[in-house]
Amino acid sequence: MGMQQGCVTVVDDDALVLRSLGRLLESRGFAVQTFSSPQEFLERGERAVRGCILMDLSMPGLNGLELQQALAEAKDSRPVVFISGRGSVPSSVEAMKAGAMDFLTKPLDEEKLIGAVQAALAKDRVAQEKRAQHASITGRLATLTLRERQVLGRVVEGKLNKQIAAELGTAEKTIKVHRARMMRKMQVDSLAELVRAWTLTQPQQI
Repeated sequence: MGMQQGCVTVVDDDALVLRSLGRLLESRGFAVQTFSSPQEFLERGERAVRGCILMDLSMPGLNGLELQQALAEAKDSRPVVFISGRGSVPSSVEAMKAGAMDFLTKPLDEEKLIGAVQAALAKDRVAQEKRAQHASITGRLATLTLRERQVLGRVVEGKLNKQIAAELGTAEKTIKVHRARMMRKMQVDSLAELVRAWTLTQPQQI
């Protein structure tokens, strides 16, 4: 496992808990980095590391919810799993509404913890794949000429070549040429593939 599945970043001001969590996760094959405070994490944490964040809810200075907000503002999209010895229903609801993956209470059940971490890492992998797909397709779109983009937009709407030709005021055979070039540049072989690729570039799908 290790870095291939991402790194588990643990933030907890309790030195014993921090050490035990680090050892447990490493013993299960996870890559781990630990921080004893939100401030240390914000100052020293590597933003480029992919994976998930396991953090205590109640910490001095910046608490878990505030750190979660700081991460959101910094566009750090790693899934967050909260742990707390004094978790309340309101705080857990607030954490989940803010996008937390899970909320676990101390003493921690090892298997529940491992399951939560695995789910968070899986979510991060899916998100990375979607971002990579989006970047790739956006790059292909950028290679299209204005006319090819006009044709693409109408093709994904389900319009026939003769309809597109009429709308754009050109010959159907010319549209066929533009369509073939557009499909080649988009690296797709069918209308279904083109529609899927186009859908991934739309805001609601990102």
